[in-house]
Amino acid sequence: MRLSWAIAAGLALGIAIAWWLSRDPPEVVEARQARAEQAAAERAEAARPVLYRWTDANGVVQVTQEPPPGGRRYETVDIEPRDGIEVHGTRR
Repeated sequence: MRLSWAIAAGLALGIAIAWWLSRDPPEVVEARQARAEQAAAERAEAARPVLYRWTDANGVVQVTQEPPPGGRRYETVDIEPRDGIEVHGTRR
């Protein structure tokens, strides 16, 4: 009976040690989390809509979703959604 308890205890201890050694150190986990947060922030920044403000040949200020044609000078206008705005779908 003692042999079976010794084998069971040895297996449990071996499994516990294997689990402990296979874990990532806290520094690696924190670095991985930081990289994931940075990547998410970059994707969110890239997904933000941008408008382009430029002046046409007649001196009229245009605001479009595409850069102006012909290499005109323009400035970008960031669109930040305001809190509390609800988006509703269109009905037919």
